[in-house]
Amino acid sequence: MAAWALAGVVLLVRSDWLTANGHQHWLWTCLAGFLWGLPGLAVMMRHDAKRRRRRAAAGLS
Repeated sequence: MAAWALAGVVLLVRSDWLTANGHQHWLWTCLAGFLWGLPGLAVMMRHDAKRRRRRAAAGLS
């Protein structure tokens, strides 16, 4: 997600060049990559929380 965000910021700075050369879709691709990462992040956070609870219940650290 961080890579998509960084690429999006870099491309946003260069948006005039993207528009002039017909590559505006690259900026939208970065936005889509970042937004698709949000549900993945939520799933992994939930997974990690469940794993921590299982380990705590089993007495593991």
